[in-house]
Order: sequence, then C-alpha cells, then structure tokens
Amino acid sequence: MYEYMSGVVTIVKPTFIVLEVNGIGYKLLVGNPYAFKVDESVTIYVEQVIRDTEQVLYGFSNEAEKALFDQLTSVAGIGPKSGLAILAANDHDGLTIAIANGDVKFLTKFPGVGKKTAQQIILDLKDKIVLSDTQKSTSPAADDTGVHDENFTDGLAALAALGYSVKELDRITPKLEKLELNGPDEYVRAGLKLLSH
Repeated sequence: MYEYMSGVVTIVKPTFIVLEVNGIGYKLLVGNPYAFKVDESVTIYVEQVIRDTEQVLYGFSNEAEKALFDQLTSVAGIGPKSGLAILAANDHDGLTIAIANGDVKFLTKFPGVGKKTAQQIILDLKDKIVLSDTQKSTSPAADDTGVHDENFTDGLAALAALGYSVKELDRITPKLEKLELNGPDEYVRAGLKLLSH
C-alpha cells in the first residue's frame, strides 16, 4: 500500500521511530532507530505487513534495503522481525556477498539464524542476488578452497532441503569437510551415504 513517506522524525525509541507526515505520526519499525535524529527531515521506504492480530509498518533508508528485506522475508523461516534484525547489522554488502558465496558461517552470526536457516537463505536467494562491481572486488577469489566451500555449502543446503535436521547434518559435517569432492551433487551423495549409517 505504501512505497515511501517523507516527513520529520518526532520520536526515536529502541525498536521504532515515529515519522510525522502532514500532522499524522506513523510508527515505523526500523533496523537501527538511532541512525535517525529527532527533528530530522527524511524519506523512508516502507513495507506494510498485515496479520490477523496486527498491522505493522517497517521502514528502510533506501530502496535497496527494502528490496533486501523483501528477499529475506520470502525465505521460509525468516519473518519480518528476523529480516529486520538481520538488516540491523547494517552490513548489507557483507550480507549479499555471503549469500552469493554460500557463506553459512557469516549468516549464522545474525540473531535467530541457525545453520539450517542460513542454508535455506543461500538456497532460496543465491540466484536472485546480483553483486555490484565493488562487491565483486571485495568478494573472496574463487580459488580451489572457495569452490570447495561453495560446493560443500550447496550440498549441505540440498540435504537440509531434503528434510534432514540440523542435528543430523552437524553429525556428518566433520566427515564431509575432510572429503575433496568436485560438486554439490557429490557432497549430497556422500552425505546421504553417511546419514544412512
């Protein structure tokens, strides 16, 4: 319903700000409220989420941040509050690079994101993330180790998508890490073999 709002910040609280637009104060949940100052004139991009028991407005400093939020909340297991918590770290370049490179370890540092959710984020968004030239230059080089990590991560993500629990995958991960395999499918086959024992 709303795309953006331009107005004056009148209240800053730990989890939200109030933006006054033409005499109406809109409560907006934002990743880092303290990035805004009272009496500051701003334009905030908005996502409205309507549920049975509540209507919430989420605010973003630009269109790219809003688009990233929409992508994150499209992933199973990531709700609006989790998506906002991930964006609150304000490392959007790091986040998109981590998704593009299949970096599970980076993603699990965000609150509420365990290994399985991180793998699901990569699985769902990897093909949708487009890195800028600057991000590509700061992205790790695709050496043998990088390729191995990507194949390994994709293999684990595929096993998670098959319904194996984090506990089951944690049990076989050390054994899989020791293998030098050439593609995600090989890791899936090796993983299935280990899981059957």
